[in-house]
Amino acid sequence: MRFLHLADLHLGKRVNGFDMLEDQRYILEQIVDLCASRGVQAVVAAGDIYDVPQPPASAVLLLDWFLTELARRDIRVLAISGNHDSAERLDYAGQLLARQGVWLAGRYTGQLSPVVLSDDDGPVEFYLLPFVRAATVRHHLPDATISCYDDAVAAALGGIPAGDGVRRVLAAHQFVTAAHKAPQVSGSESCAVEVGTVEQVDAARFAGFCYTALGHIHRPQAVGSPTVRYAGSPLCYSLDECGARKSVPLVTIDGAGQAEVELIDLHPRRAMRHLEGPLAKLTDPAAVCDADDYIWATLTDDTPIPDAMARLRAAYPNAMKLDYKPGNGTADDAAQTAAQVRRRSFEELFADFFVTVQGRDPTDDETAALAKLREEVLACDR
Repeated sequence: MRFLHLADLHLGKRVNGFDMLEDQRYILEQIVDLCASRGVQAVVAAGDIYDVPQPPASAVLLLDWFLTELARRDIRVLAISGNHDSAERLDYAGQLLARQGVWLAGRYTGQLSPVVLSDDDGPVEFYLLPFVRAATVRHHLPDATISCYDDAVAAALGGIPAGDGVRRVLAAHQFVTAAHKAPQVSGSESCAVEVGTVEQVDAARFAGFCYTALGHIHRPQAVGSPTVRYAGSPLCYSLDECGARKSVPLVTIDGAGQAEVELIDLHPRRAMRHLEGPLAKLTDPAAVCDADDYIWATLTDDTPIPDAMARLRAAYPNAMKLDYKPGNGTADDAAQTAAQVRRRSFEELFADFFVTVQGRDPTDDETAALAKLREEVLACDR
């Protein structure tokens, strides 16, 4: 059995105000081509299909296109809801879609019935566990002792047989740890990262499965075992992921239930990069490359530059963020600069600012007008 493990598509997401839909369409087209070229029999999507519970129509249409393209190629789809999804909306038309080989598990109902697919070696059972909270499982399984997420997942999986030689795969969307070690997170997950909270689930809960396809964490990684794995998001969704390598696990399960995992690199429409240096150097036409990439620029100019973002976007139209680290300064430099600022008068600081913006010293009339305005503001604060 060969399947592709996806997670955290977050269709409809915006990053720093930029609509990512075109980038998402591009990466999904790449995934469809990958499925066709590598003989993939199924796609497992482990939650956060959408970015918000009420996604925009454009995101819904993109998912419709993706599912249609996979179904047209006779590739089965098994997907669960994540904490960003509306479970009820994801369940819509579920029975109709199942007839087309698309199984969407939005709501947890108290029992997990496997979707059974077959290959030359026999059946493989796929169990779809949507994102659950302890209260949700407790509602459906009132006799179970549940005080935390780990208890909840253990109870939800309690009815699944183990050790009988049947090949089983699980899809889940939870914060999973191994030996009390938290997975590496990005800046775009909406999850608790403190080990020891009630929201973590022990990876040992998944010992009976040939492979556990996890979602929720955006950095691709294994958790405690090569076969308990976060696929990660297919695109960078936060600036702290600049330069991150994105991939999808291609999972092959043999007749004995052994899973082999191959990580296949994904290539985004636009990379997300962090640049550092003086603005003039970063925007020098000779230095500009891959101008359509998403850019986070850290300027090392000694003073803020008027219209710096506009000048940056003239070179890089998709620049997302701009900040400063003057003179390659350290924290000690920053403290020293702050102390120097505190020793200067308001009039001196404003005069420097005026020169930076206007390119000349303020006139006597402008200085007097500023002093009058400042007195009026201070009077209002008294």
